[in-house]
Amino acid sequence: MRRLLWMVPVLFLISFITFVIMKVTPGGPFDVMGGGDRPTPPEVLASLNRQYGLDEPVWKQFGYYIGVLPRVREAGKPATFKGVLQGDLGPSYTQRGRTVNEVLFGVQIGRPWWESRFGRTVQLGFFGFLLGSVVGIPLGVIAALNHNRLLDYTSLFGATFFVATPSFVVAILLMLIFGLGLHWVPIVATSWAQPKSWVLPVFCLGVGLAAFTTRLTRATMLEVLRQDYIRTARSKGLRDRVVMLRHALRNAMIPVATVLGPALAGLITGSFFIEHMFSFPGMGRQLVQSVGSRDYSMIMATTLIYALVIAVMNLVVDLVYSWLDPRISYS
Repeated sequence: MRRLLWMVPVLFLISFITFVIMKVTPGGPFDVMGGGDRPTPPEVLASLNRQYGLDEPVWKQFGYYIGVLPRVREAGKPATFKGVLQGDLGPSYTQRGRTVNEVLFGVQIGRPWWESRFGRTVQLGFFGFLLGSVVGIPLGVIAALNHNRLLDYTSLFGATFFVATPSFVVAILLMLIFGLGLHWVPIVATSWAQPKSWVLPVFCLGVGLAAFTTRLTRATMLEVLRQDYIRTARSKGLRDRVVMLRHALRNAMIPVATVLGPALAGLITGSFFIEHMFSFPGMGRQLVQSVGSRDYSMIMATTLIYALVIAVMNLVVDLVYSWLDPRISYS
């Protein structure tokens, strides 16, 4: 409960810093007409700023957005909204007539929530995390059990290669090979309901985590296998499978869990490069477009959502510690 309460000032500080950065950055959401290159006439710009409250002092705009200052609807004043504290993320400045809640979380009537932009980004991050953990942990264990052998050298070389290669470079190579060359998977998907459309984005997002997890699992397993209690367990006649799973792997997973928790949040929050490259209809791609068009409400909303995901995953990691090692307790 104490950690949950600490999230409130953390999210408030993040929102304040993000708001200040947006306001000091040159440009605004209405500087050009209709997303083109023609500047907006001064009288139209002033009218739009007045309509959306952008002519108010910065501290008032921040108070209105958070919801700590009540906004009264007056003639010629912007349409009122409840504020972030009540779950209202504000109007979208570039998608006129739509709110941020509708853009990020809206789906067609009768469709599941995971078909929204937020839901698709969560799916992409989860599948990348699943790939990274399911592939990385077994490869790390296999490499540790075959220390200084061919399997160890092979897995270590592959892990080092993908750790050193940026995800967008991997994406370009895979698009050239499997998209343009072999035509196995589409480069730009026409429908994300087809599983093969997810192959390249998920692989590009999860391969870096898989490589890093392989190296970390190998290192921690090698350290644990040299401990006295492992030799004691073997001397008692326990089977190798029991020693590996119950004693060695469980203790070796503590450093890995420290990385995997924030990694899941990182895959969700850091997927905007991959989403932009593959034209993926997710929240990360929306953030990139919003930064270019100065859609203040959208930038604030996505930043707060990403910060909340990271804070929650850090809390989950701390709770997993006590399950992996009963000696760890919290007061």
